[in-house]
Amino acid sequence: MPAPEEGRAPAPAAPLRIAVVGGGPGGLYAAALLKRLDPGREVTVWERNAPDDTFGFGVVLSDETLGGIEHADPAVYRALQEEFVRWDDIHIGHRGRLLTSTGHGFAALGRRRLLEILHARCAELGVRLRFRTEAPPAAALAADHDLVIAADGVHSATREAHADVFRPRITSHRCRYIWLAADFALDAFRFEIAETEHGVMQLHGYPFSADASTVIVEMREEVWRAAGFDTMDEDESTDRCAKLFADVLGGRPLRSNRSAWTAFRTVVNERWSHGTTVLLGDAAHTAHFSIGSGTKLAVEDALALAACVEEQPTIPEALAAYEAERRPVVESTQRAAAASLRWFEEIAGHLDQPPRQFAFNLLTRSRRVTHDNLRLRDPRFTEAVERDFGCPLGTPPMFTPFRLRGLTLRNRIVVSPMDLYVAEDGLPTDYHLVHLGARALGGAGLVMTEMVCVSPEGRITPACTGLWADEQAESWSRVTSFVHTNAPGTAIGVQLGHSGRKGSTRRMWEGIDQPLPEGNWPLVAASPLPYRAGVNQVPRALDRAGMTAVREEFTAAARRAAACDFDLLELHCAHGYLLSGFLSPLTNHRDDAYGGPLENRLRFPLEVFDAVREVWPEDRPMTVRLSATDWADGGTTPEDSVEIARAFADHGVDALDISTGQVVPDERPEYGRSYQTPYADRIRGAVGVPVIAVGAISSWDDVNSLLLAGRTDLCALARPHLYDPHWTLHAAADQDYRGPAAPWPAPYRAGSRTPPTGRTDAPKPRLTLN
Repeated sequence: MPAPEEGRAPAPAAPLRIAVVGGGPGGLYAAALLKRLDPGREVTVWERNAPDDTFGFGVVLSDETLGGIEHADPAVYRALQEEFVRWDDIHIGHRGRLLTSTGHGFAALGRRRLLEILHARCAELGVRLRFRTEAPPAAALAADHDLVIAADGVHSATREAHADVFRPRITSHRCRYIWLAADFALDAFRFEIAETEHGVMQLHGYPFSADASTVIVEMREEVWRAAGFDTMDEDESTDRCAKLFADVLGGRPLRSNRSAWTAFRTVVNERWSHGTTVLLGDAAHTAHFSIGSGTKLAVEDALALAACVEEQPTIPEALAAYEAERRPVVESTQRAAAASLRWFEEIAGHLDQPPRQFAFNLLTRSRRVTHDNLRLRDPRFTEAVERDFGCPLGTPPMFTPFRLRGLTLRNRIVVSPMDLYVAEDGLPTDYHLVHLGARALGGAGLVMTEMVCVSPEGRITPACTGLWADEQAESWSRVTSFVHTNAPGTAIGVQLGHSGRKGSTRRMWEGIDQPLPEGNWPLVAASPLPYRAGVNQVPRALDRAGMTAVREEFTAAARRAAACDFDLLELHCAHGYLLSGFLSPLTNHRDDAYGGPLENRLRFPLEVFDAVREVWPEDRPMTVRLSATDWADGGTTPEDSVEIARAFADHGVDALDISTGQVVPDERPEYGRSYQTPYADRIRGAVGVPVIAVGAISSWDDVNSLLLAGRTDLCALARPHLYDPHWTLHAAADQDYRGPAAPWPAPYRAGSRTPPTGRTDAPKPRLTLN
């Protein structure tokens, strides 16, 4: 054997001994792939159950996952192909009406049969399968194995033994569910709702063989207890579920397999590996069953892990590459699963929707299926939903008008308030004229100013705009005049606010929320609590005289805004600014009539709202921006936000602009695509007032989906409008819409078509020469 090159260490040998803890689909498939890639490896799987023990009944795999299996192990793929039950339809039961959407493409088989196929493949390849045997601890296995794969499920002992390294975060949710089976094949994926005296219960069902179906029954914890399921044994629960959904089952019974009611647990780990031990499948991550991704994720983990072990020179590098590859995919799936999970937790709030809208809402709940995607799958169903919504022929939902009081918006797009930090002594400058004027020319139905401060002390930074002086009103009138003259049909709104304890700071790009190096002004707030202890100054708690003075500052600014000819006024009660500071229990520690219970915390924001509404013109709408959750323990909860919204609705608000967070610095937001819209959806359903959804809405497809599903009435977008001031007009062009809701300004009409790209008409190859 030749000596290694001088100065270069020899490459580490490929792993020869591999231990797999857990004989589920992910662990078995990882074992089979690793053995197939290198027959010289010694691969052992420990499984504490018998070979024919299994939990659940059927599993669903996507075409994408099957493609990976086909490429990596054709023998397993062929065996699976022979077993699959395939179907395209989803049936949704809604108050006695059955709605069908087609074109979805599912493939399922029995979990036991899947395990049998994987057992046979492992045995054929020479993998050692040790059934009815508890695996030694991972640390012991790591002492004499090159790689330890912990595929030991949601209750992973390996993960718990090394929790200090993996740092798991496990969240239990609000519904109870049970896995059951029916001895006949449903003809589609089936969702059915039972509205009982105890509350709403739902069924998820799908076929997994020619004569069997998986049936999952789910309900909120309080409904489960009220119905007495908490005192029933397995047989009683199974019989009761069969009776509840007798229509779906055709009066046939259900059967169980050591089935038990459980609450779903979302598992997230900060790290997936520890030395040469790695987590796989449910041990590393879980995704709610309503998007059918548990087995899919585990199998895809196995594919990626085997590939990384093959590609990387050492095990630590392989495990790092595996996590880097899989984590973004898993996190995206978990976000979709979380949206689906929450939708089913809140299903009672959707039931009053019209049947087709309810079905569309259900189908798009996870944001994996969208309006545009569903239109390709099932154009007939989607067109029916559009007709119900009121879309004229050829008009996307986002280009339907919407009326607020005396103002009719020509489309559903709002340019969200964005602080520019370029004002001079509160005066808007040419920058504001160009910024807001460009977005108005860009086609949005409503363009909002940044937060306009009602006093010098109410500014966030020295570069914030204001409306505390007539000179500022004159400058704002220049902006509104430009919009009304040059972008007729576009409305412009003003957002009024007071920074509270978050004031006297630097501009965002100079150090967000950091105090000024000099020239700081005194702050006021609901309570004397700094935004960041030891960093930001301690504000003075407003007394009654101070609250009256602030209220008058708001009304004076509102009068000036009306004189400026703004079409809509929004009161900023979110993001930890002054009025938000009264609403949140984390920032309001008062012991007077304005602190304590929510009713008291609402008092001052409602006083300001009423005072502003009184001076704001009767025919012009007024909205309120709220933070629907503080994303922090002890803060405003989603339930609180519903009550806050209801209070403003009772006082005559025309719409609610639903944001979240930014109230305390130690918040833990759950970022993701359109991550704040479930809060708007919940408030819209519970309170019955129009809502504006915000938060990482970035595509016109998302806008159309949210509107058709009834989750919002308007969509506010910020960053997309920074990237493209003509976002709305371009969205119209992308959808071949040329109607009145998105007219191109006359000077821009020549640019209303996508410019041609480089030449694409080169001659195609005709001959192949050897």
